[in-house]
Amino acid sequence: MQATSTPEHPEAPPATKSRSFKRAFADVREAWDHRELWGHLGWQDIKQRYRRSVIGPLWITISMGTTALALGLLYSVLFKTEVSTFLPYVTVGFIVWNFIVGCVTEGTDVFIANEGLIKHLPAPITVHVMRMVWRQVLFLLHNLVVYAVVLAIFFTSLNHEYRISENGPVHPGLSWTVVLAIPGFVLLAVNAVWISLLFGVISTRFRDIPPVVNSFINLVFFMTPIVWDAGVLQRVTGGSGGDGDWRILIAELNPVYHFVEVVRAPLLGHAVDWHHWAIVGGFTVLGWLLAMVILRNYRARVSYWV
Repeated sequence: MQATSTPEHPEAPPATKSRSFKRAFADVREAWDHRELWGHLGWQDIKQRYRRSVIGPLWITISMGTTALALGLLYSVLFKTEVSTFLPYVTVGFIVWNFIVGCVTEGTDVFIANEGLIKHLPAPITVHVMRMVWRQVLFLLHNLVVYAVVLAIFFTSLNHEYRISENGPVHPGLSWTVVLAIPGFVLLAVNAVWISLLFGVISTRFRDIPPVVNSFINLVFFMTPIVWDAGVLQRVTGGSGGDGDWRILIAELNPVYHFVEVVRAPLLGHAVDWHHWAIVGGFTVLGWLLAMVILRNYRARVSYWV
């Protein structure tokens, strides 16, 4: 357990014996054992945010629906694509993106925002990360209502082969592969935990990190195929990628694109490209290794830095 009160010298390092992988793994394991605690706190966060509101958390769904509708209609006109296929694409992309950006931005502030609990509650610091990720999961579940509505409206356009952009690939349409969105989202949530741990510890020590991340995330949004289809980056000529092969690297070198695709592709009936899963799996392993190193070395210092 970390210190429960601020010492006389805030920057005094904790005991060296606390820096071990055994303690780091124990912190994560104990946080999972406290799932009733962070599960309850995460749900209370949403109830508190919409306290005295008539429709409560449904504002989450309404906000997502209006944003997806407005941008879907706008960009379908700009890119000259069919609304019936492009609007579902934008909607699902926004749902996944909001989960990712919520975990990243709130992850940078997760320990700072819970300063009081960290100093006075004898609990693993990973509990605060789990609480935040669970809160974002609840937001995503509310937003899935928008996906259900859009799917019901445009189902006839998605249950057979279709294209999103004129020169884009042909997608097979909705099928049993929609269930692959479940393991895709599990991978997304597992990665959200290590990302929040990593950014949370670093941001607690260096307070300039949160505004830098918030600024950089806007650039990532426009470089990620959310409101535009990756198919526009290549020009299909005679069934080959032609001279557009190098353009697709703009998307392929963006890790967020692969995290979005493992959830979005199954939900829209796109062909399941397993290289997305391989890349996300690689980030999962490497990310958790890095997070455990950070947790091993600096877990006990978080209570001194907040």
